[in-house]
Amino acid sequence: MIPIKPISADVAAALDHSGPARVATTYLKPGALSLTALPPLSLYVHFPWCVKKCPYCDFNSHEANGGFPEDEYLSALRADLEMALPLIWGRKIYTIFIGGGTPSLLSAAGLDRLLSDIRTLLPLDGAVEITMEANPGTFEAEKFKSYRASGINRLSIGIQSFNPRHLQALGRIHDGDEARRAVDIAANNFDNFNLDLMYALPAQTLDEARQDVQTAISYAPPHLSLYHLTMEPNTVFAKYPPTVPDDDTSADMQDMLEQETSAAGYQHYEVSAYAQPKRQARHNLNYWQFGDYLGIGAGAHTKLSFPHRVIRQARYKQPKSYMEQMRLGNPIQEEKEITRDELGFEFMLNAMRLVEGVEVNMFAERTGMPLNAVERALNEAEAKGLLYRDHKTIKPTVLGQRFLNDLQEMFLAD
Repeated sequence: MIPIKPISADVAAALDHSGPARVATTYLKPGALSLTALPPLSLYVHFPWCVKKCPYCDFNSHEANGGFPEDEYLSALRADLEMALPLIWGRKIYTIFIGGGTPSLLSAAGLDRLLSDIRTLLPLDGAVEITMEANPGTFEAEKFKSYRASGINRLSIGIQSFNPRHLQALGRIHDGDEARRAVDIAANNFDNFNLDLMYALPAQTLDEARQDVQTAISYAPPHLSLYHLTMEPNTVFAKYPPTVPDDDTSADMQDMLEQETSAAGYQHYEVSAYAQPKRQARHNLNYWQFGDYLGIGAGAHTKLSFPHRVIRQARYKQPKSYMEQMRLGNPIQEEKEITRDELGFEFMLNAMRLVEGVEVNMFAERTGMPLNAVERALNEAEAKGLLYRDHKTIKPTVLGQRFLNDLQEMFLAD
């Protein structure tokens, strides 16, 4: 195990300015909301480097170009977490997600150090889910055994496709054989793992999409994430769009995915998420149910609830800027309090992604407002057949799932 380093003098000084007194005067003062209880809390850790930037990717990822400052970044993460402690003092962490970028570029010792720091500083639930994203091009059997020994208990593997032609079109650094080998290593070391696949890929046929999902299902992963390729702004694909399947073919692919996953016993529980019984991604569920999350690392986002307000934060995005600002004791680039007018939309934006929706009382619990704050939009969505509700549940209808953006936008006006 990596020895635990004491809190540095710089961090200690910074904590004096962001400690309990500041929390009391800034976040605990009376406000517009009244939350009777705080939601579950998750931790997100962002690792911003990858081997190669994919042309479709709009995440905060940067090519490592042969290396990255692992020790310096891990020190910044610990300092970041130390400074954030007064905001979450006494709250238990139920899930941890280490995302990127490609966190599987971390050395075994580096990952062990990160998890040791987290355990030292935070109270973790006894059944905490600790997920790490991994790229098949970075899989080494011994390193992943070490990851498991350090405490990672769930992997999320960015397969995207098993077809070498499609992998090349997507700019991935692995081929089909490496994708299969990665899943084998994951299955041998982890009893809980997710496979990411994309469909409606450049020049992809319906049969090729079917072969991908059938190959994935043959490994019996507890969880599947199946994403439609989209041309996100500020990506290479947005600037030079490839030829992709038309809308009718894409719809046929979606119908095929529903059939194949259902026949294999997977529950479609969120827009892009499919799980075996009781194997839903707990970390992502907390997002969709408007739970709280502390985000540390370059560009990480935070959403935290207090008795009378809900706030959002964003860390500095560029790794170098983040580490420089962390040394100065201020990694937070943006912070804002979510207004009452925004809360209803933010809650429904997430909750309506869930096929089974949410319990009615969760709206008041997570927003501190009565449900009638969004009554007009609820009535309108119900009248258009996009939403179903009764005394227990609010959920999108099948039509609402198909026109999810339209359903979500209805809550903007409230």
